[in-house]
Amino acid sequence: MTVTLADGTVRTEQWRLLTSLIDPAAHPAAELVDLYHERWQSETTYFSIKATLLDGRVLRSRSLQGLDQEVYALLTAYQALIRTAADTACTRPGLDMDRISFAVLHTTATDSIITATGILPPAGPADLVGVIGRAVLDALHPARRRHRVKARTRKNPTSKYGLNAGQHPATSQNYTVSTTTTFFEHGLSNRSRR
Repeated sequence: MTVTLADGTVRTEQWRLLTSLIDPAAHPAAELVDLYHERWQSETTYFSIKATLLDGRVLRSRSLQGLDQEVYALLTAYQALIRTAADTACTRPGLDMDRISFAVLHTTATDSIITATGILPPAGPADLVGVIGRAVLDALHPARRRHRVKARTRKNPTSKYGLNAGQHPATSQNYTVSTTTTFFEHGLSNRSRR
């Protein structure tokens, strides 16, 4: 795989996808690569909980029962937000959940709770979308987002690991990916160690 960044930097890497789906007609390699990226939804979930819900804070409890309670509270809040997003997506046929911004979802829900607005439904038929859903629908991500590379940053100033001095781009950039797919029916040679 060759990645070409907007600033002209080129990086070539070998990726191996091991699968038991060996019929290229039924499971084209391009579809498997796309599915691999969809698999990262679980990683996105962890990131949403750590970066958005926790906002960089750590769990405060000093007992196992307290930690259990905090984790279950985070997962409950996350599930409620995702359920709201799913209900909102159902109101627009063909709307992909990937287009819904978790940050907008979280911010609108927080603002609604703090200001106590839009909590009770108006008299009449139930509004499945509600205040949160309308805010989400007004701020959808593009239908097909461009490829991006996130700039690597140092997370913690007290980290025991040094900076990635000049190894990675300092800002997010567009990139182009070109791939060459090779099928092996009987095994692979070992990857060289650097």
